[in-house]
Amino acid sequence: MVTLKTVVKLKGVTSKEVYDFMLNLNDADYQRWWKGTHLICHTVKKYPGDIGNIVYADEFVGKYRVKGYCVITELIPNREMVYQIKVGIKIPAWFIMRFEDLDDGINLVHIVEAGGYGIWRIFDPLLRLYLNKSYEKALTEHAHTEFPMLAAMLVKERQS
Repeated sequence: MVTLKTVVKLKGVTSKEVYDFMLNLNDADYQRWWKGTHLICHTVKKYPGDIGNIVYADEFVGKYRVKGYCVITELIPNREMVYQIKVGIKIPAWFIMRFEDLDDGINLVHIVEAGGYGIWRIFDPLLRLYLNKSYEKALTEHAHTEFPMLAAMLVKERQS
């Protein structure tokens, strides 16, 4: 299993605000969040209760273009969102966001996990070819830039 984890402290927002924004994301809001870097993100197919929703996203993470489909597999309202990558079928790769409330905001925990357990770990070296140190650095920088931008945008919208 390959795990890339970043924790970003966001001031002035609640976990509910960020959770609701992410769950209801559309292309216009995604692009407004980080113009030129966030290209497309919207729900392609929606299900009651949102488990199973299929989401398409396209963005730049540093020099890397990241685009494709994912399926919401787990939701704990205002606490956790789990998206599993889908390339025709769901593959053993996940994007996870966890929200931890603080007195003056939240900690947003951003996790990318890929790989398997047991015998499936033999594929971890192949995954490391893509999820390498360069990508990990770009992803960490991306998260430390994008999420404070989101918090500022949500605070500004709340105040208008």
